Amino acid sequence: MDALIIIATIAVLIITTIAMGVRIVPQGMKYIVQRLGKYHGTLKPGLNLIIPYIDTIPYKVTTKDIVLDIPSQEVITEDNAVILANAVAYMNIVEPEKAVYGVENYTVAIQNLIQTSLRAIIGEMKLDAALSSRDQIKTKLKNSISDDISDWGIVVKTVEIQDINPSATMQKAMEEQAAAERSRRAAVTTAEGDKQAAILEAEGNLEASRKDAEAVEILANASATAITRVSDAIDKDNHISVLYLLGERYIESINKLSTSTNAKNFVYPADIPQTLKGMLNISS
Repeated sequence: MDALIIIATIAVLIITTIAMGVRIVPQGMKYIVQRLGKYHGTLKPGLNLIIPYIDTIPYKVTTKDIVLDIPSQEVITEDNAVILANAVAYMNIVEPEKAVYGVENYTVAIQNLIQTSLRAIIGEMKLDAALSSRDQIKTKLKNSISDDISDWGIVVKTVEIQDINPSATMQKAMEEQAAAERSRRAAVTTAEGDKQAAILEAEGNLEASRKDAEAVEILANASATAITRVSDAIDKDNHISVLYLLGERYIESINKLSTSTNAKNFVYPADIPQTLKGMLNISS
């Protein structure tokens, strides 16, 4: 009975030892092997053998691309504007031993490195440039962290800027500035319209004044011509023509007076009775 227990114990120990010495690494993973506490090697995907009780596997590292989300943070631009920026990094571990032994926590280290570099890059740009230069920021960010990360056996494939927006306070200030700019443009447009209207009105008044002056000049010329003709008639003793002209003007004045709404008296020539007597052959 004791012999059976001993044999069973030895069999279990052998099976356990063999199981500990065989390691199957799945695709997309690499195992770090330490021998007596010191780095010994890296197991690749497939069947691998190690020395039981001497070799240990403290780290299992993925060789697939890692997507690292960079939390949003406040960044101050060169012109003292506050914006919120976050990113996402795509990286791949090409040397697992450097990733596990070169830095305490490569995920946290890369995250902090990207955040620091992002603040430095945007801090050298003005607000408008920062909001419209995602590709430029991405290129600078990748170049700035590539050398540091390569020392940890990690390659950054790309870094994408997810969001880069002004802070809530900055957005409010920009909206107020935009509203003020629209009001200013509206005021300028209104003032320009009033100016053009005043110019057109002045030009219209000037043109009307010119027309009035031309009319006055024409009337003055006509009156001068009439006076000249009257004078010529008087000089030639042509009294009939003079009397006809004066009579015509007199009748015209009486006609205007009679049609006036303000006329209260009717005026007629003083020699009308004498004229009628002469026509009727009535002697006075």
